Amino acid sequence: MKTAKKRIVLDLNDTVQTACIGKALSSEVRLDILKLLIEKASNVSEIANIFNIPLSSAALHVKVLEEANLITTMEKPGVRGSQKLCGIAFEDIYFNAFKHKNEMENLRTYQFDMPIGNYYDCNVSGRCGIISDKTYLGIEDSPYSFYTNDRFDAQLIWFGTGYLEYRFPSYLFKQNRVAELSFSFEVCSEAPGYQNDWPSDISIWINDRDVATVYSSGDYGDRKGKLNPLWWSDTMTQYGVLKTITINSLGCFDDLVKCSNYTMDSLGLADNYYVSFKIGVKEDSKNAGGINLFGEKFGDYPQALRMNVRVDHEGEQKSK
Repeated sequence: MKTAKKRIVLDLNDTVQTACIGKALSSEVRLDILKLLIEKASNVSEIANIFNIPLSSAALHVKVLEEANLITTMEKPGVRGSQKLCGIAFEDIYFNAFKHKNEMENLRTYQFDMPIGNYYDCNVSGRCGIISDKTYLGIEDSPYSFYTNDRFDAQLIWFGTGYLEYRFPSYLFKQNRVAELSFSFEVCSEAPGYQNDWPSDISIWINDRDVATVYSSGDYGDRKGKLNPLWWSDTMTQYGVLKTITINSLGCFDDLVKCSNYTMDSLGLADNYYVSFKIGVKEDSKNAGGINLFGEKFGDYPQALRMNVRVDHEGEQKSK
């Protein structure tokens, strides 16, 4: 059976493929099978006879080698029914242990910070409010407050259900090869006063795609937030958790856990003059426990909403 032989290139970015091939090569019997198949194509029965192993064991070894793309198989009709004819599928294996490090060195990160009061659009309901680091802004528990001129000074925003939309510049996506996009923010649930056990499903939309749901276990107030002003009452929300939503070629990740299949190519990031980022709580979510969004002068982390764009430096140079 003649097939084109290929070089298999492994690196530490693709741990699934590397581990799969490592497993396939970890058996002396499978290494001997590869030697045999380099010399000639053989079916499963022949492999079992040559190595004096049960047919079921031979079939299992063939399956492991096939899953690692080290061999190819095809059904061949025979006297006793069809058999899998196996052939070698590769010429050599190259393992570049430093590829991920070299790729990282070629990436340049651009950071865009957005004050939490600089939202482009909003639609909120339930308990809601906005404060700066000095005072309440507008009227508590009234959506009217979300349209006041001083909302740009906001350091803590809370509401029950609805969303806030922010718009970030998109010029990097039009001019460069972007490897990764991420958004980070400090959030927690929204309860009366505070409740450490008050779950909420916080939704994230990018360019109107529902990319992630961040789970918050509570509205945290058991201690003072590290950045909170002295006038803020100890009986109220104090701090949140810093969350990061990352999108790359492999999908969308909530911190390090994959949460959807949206990739850089599927979000239309270069389609408009801006990238739309929405954060909020759906009315029909399983845990509609509201949201507190923290600014750089409130909570535990000295940042507001942040977008990081990682550009391939070599791709950037080629585009100029």
